[in-house]
Amino acid sequence: MRHRDIGELMTREVVTVPRNAAFKDIVRTLTEHQVSAVAVVDDVGHPLGVVSEGDLLPKSADQGDFLRSLPAPEPRKREKAEGTRAEELMSAPAVCARADWTVAEAARLMEAQSVRRLLVVDEADTLVGVVSRRDLLKIFLRDDETIRHEITGDVLDLTLHQDPGAITVEVTDGRVELNGSVRFKSLIPVIERLCRTVDGVVHVAQHLGYAVDDASVG
Repeated sequence: MRHRDIGELMTREVVTVPRNAAFKDIVRTLTEHQVSAVAVVDDVGHPLGVVSEGDLLPKSADQGDFLRSLPAPEPRKREKAEGTRAEELMSAPAVCARADWTVAEAARLMEAQSVRRLLVVDEADTLVGVVSRRDLLKIFLRDDETIRHEITGDVLDLTLHQDPGAITVEVTDGRVELNGSVRFKSLIPVIERLCRTVDGVVHVAQHLGYAVDDASVG
């Protein structure tokens, strides 16, 4: 089965700033390009980190009304409130991925690192794109017929060599329903698991019978 890689989903025109970019220049760049974050790169295009709106917000919080009783900011936020250049404000090191990674691989790294976006680099670690959570969700915009065709063709026929007439596949809004029968009971969870890995599948419900209960053998 072929999974979409993040090279197909990423934004290739990445908005960047140098490490010495001034605070107001960063705000201006975010506003002009209507983005929520910029990549900080060195002189040869290697990503160093990311400056997001969240990284800049402590500066505004630091200008609040001191007559009000507010919790003391965390040390790192205090540092960012005092920062004036990109290298002082950025979240670093940059969390990077490769263009040939699958959506699942990218999603796992985002979750593990608690980030909203990944900077995509090539073999020379040069920045070539950026992929966001929203970009990864685009796989769920695949139409039902494309998903159904991939399940019947790639999963059931090419991968598992199942009789195409033995199992019917219906897909509605990404929800897959399987009906029919297979020869061996142990094959049912395999089919279900592989269907779940097809890009764009939201849920799998199977109503499959079997001829031989080989799952209890041994």
